[in-house]
Amino acid sequence: MKERSNILNSPSSKKEKIRERYKGIDPDDLDIIPAVVHDDFYKSGKEQRVAVYVRVSTDDPRQTTSYELQKNHYEDFVNQEPGWKLIKIYADQGISGTSMEHREAFLNMVEDCEAGKIDMIITKSVSRFARNLVDCISCVRKLKSMTPPVDVYFETERLHTLSGISELVLSNLAIQAQEESHLKSDIMNASIEMRFRRGIFLTPPLLGYDQDENGNLVINEEEADTVRLIYFMYLYGYSCSAIAKILTELGKSTKLGNKLWSPSSVLGILTNERHCGDVLARKTYTPDFLDHKAKKNCQNRPQYRQRNHHEAIICRDDFIAVQHLIANAKYGNGNKGILPELHVIAEGILKGYVLVNPRWAAFKAEDYQKASQSIADEKDDIKSNAVAIKAGNFDLHGYEVARAQFFDTLHKISITVSCHTLTFRTKCVRMFEEQFVELLVHPKKQTLVVRPVTEKTPNAVQWSKAKKGSMIPREIGGAAFLPNLYTLFGWDMAHKYRILGVKKQNGAERILLFHLEYAERLVATKDKESLMKKEAIPITNSGMLFAYSNSWANTFGKDFYEQYCEEARMLHTDRGRWFTQSAGISYNPDPLQITSTEEIKNHIEAMIGSAKLEETNE
Repeated sequence: MKERSNILNSPSSKKEKIRERYKGIDPDDLDIIPAVVHDDFYKSGKEQRVAVYVRVSTDDPRQTTSYELQKNHYEDFVNQEPGWKLIKIYADQGISGTSMEHREAFLNMVEDCEAGKIDMIITKSVSRFARNLVDCISCVRKLKSMTPPVDVYFETERLHTLSGISELVLSNLAIQAQEESHLKSDIMNASIEMRFRRGIFLTPPLLGYDQDENGNLVINEEEADTVRLIYFMYLYGYSCSAIAKILTELGKSTKLGNKLWSPSSVLGILTNERHCGDVLARKTYTPDFLDHKAKKNCQNRPQYRQRNHHEAIICRDDFIAVQHLIANAKYGNGNKGILPELHVIAEGILKGYVLVNPRWAAFKAEDYQKASQSIADEKDDIKSNAVAIKAGNFDLHGYEVARAQFFDTLHKISITVSCHTLTFRTKCVRMFEEQFVELLVHPKKQTLVVRPVTEKTPNAVQWSKAKKGSMIPREIGGAAFLPNLYTLFGWDMAHKYRILGVKKQNGAERILLFHLEYAERLVATKDKESLMKKEAIPITNSGMLFAYSNSWANTFGKDFYEQYCEEARMLHTDRGRWFTQSAGISYNPDPLQITSTEEIKNHIEAMIGSAKLEETNE
């Protein structure tokens, strides 16, 4: 039995069974039901509903000739075929073929096909139908899948999409059409680049200017008055919405003749550098020739600026001031119509500290650095190795003061910082009874100082609030100034940081001092392994994960006398007082020569009337 089973399951036996099976059966034993034969409507003479699709690349009037020629040609072409009935000619003018977006006539034609109104589409060539490979193939497939299927006939290529090999041929032709567009795009970009390198700029229509016969910008005085009014109103404290409303009420026209103004159109004028006589080329660029979507050029492509390219309507300093105000308004601080200055402390233990302006985004990290450097610290540094040890005292050279971060920090004074918010721990806000504080930073010493102030102090921030009889922390929004701290101290914008602090007091003078160089980075648990290998030593503490600097790996803290000398330099004063409430002195090395408030007011009154000005101010 076993031997017989082996013979039946042998490879040769299996092959013989397969051969026997595939000999088939007697044809007389098989009934064949024939398929319904569909008419070949190219030859049958059956009535076909035909649509024609025409596209011209620009809406230039000269393209009208091309459109009319195509229209007449296809009317004759369809009428010559017996049984063909022209339903409609669909035409897109001034629309690129690299995307379906905005091709309204094309999309309407497809909708009519879905509604069963069209049997066949005729177009000049594949490149007229679509220059995007994906769009072309997907659209043809969609038309073929309809009931009944819709054919597309490409006249130049003599190709019907319902024929057997159409998709293979169409794929090659569509790729060629797409690459042709790609080549044209590259040529156009190269041409624009060469123009810009030679200072030959595009000069589109702009409110306040006309173009002479050579394309140069020439001031249009009537329009220029509207431009000046917009800039002066913004400098005076008006918002873009308020300006748009007033311009509409005054009946002022945009460059295109529109008398209905919007905040965005006002902002576009306020940010256009051509109004101060400059030209900045390539503010945007198009990364993909297929979708034609422009993106803001954030140093993705070279830019070209020419100063004093043409006569200015707005002086350069007024223009710069407006840009500062706009930058600040982005952080929800509104337009106050003033330009603040940095203030740096010139005396006492806070000498060289710069007051942080929490509501002004136009200051940069380097501005804080320069302001601090402008107040030179004339005190000689006390060297730790020069500390004299009195007889009978312990010599602590070589000893370190252990970092507070290595101990229980739950009830310590600390702050948590992100690039958007700053939060003090409850322990901090209970150090002072005041609900408002000022922040001061020293870039070189890498320290942050918090001092109590009144609500009316210019740079005051509310750091606490009362709840059930106790003071609790209040989160401080800092999108305008915190990125500067991140830049100053080399922090990673993607992470939060915690900094421990200490209270210092001299009589009635009180401050909180935070050493930012000892910042601990808050780390997600998932990043633990990568940080251990590359850049930090994660340590768990009360369920949280912090990353400490690699420089902490081989030391417990600072040399005892080094820290002692730092404290001595920080707190030393010849007169006993610390002067922690010093208002500081103004730092503004390059003040803007802005048009005076009185002149701005007079100009606005002349344009909109004094009564209107007073009403708006109220």
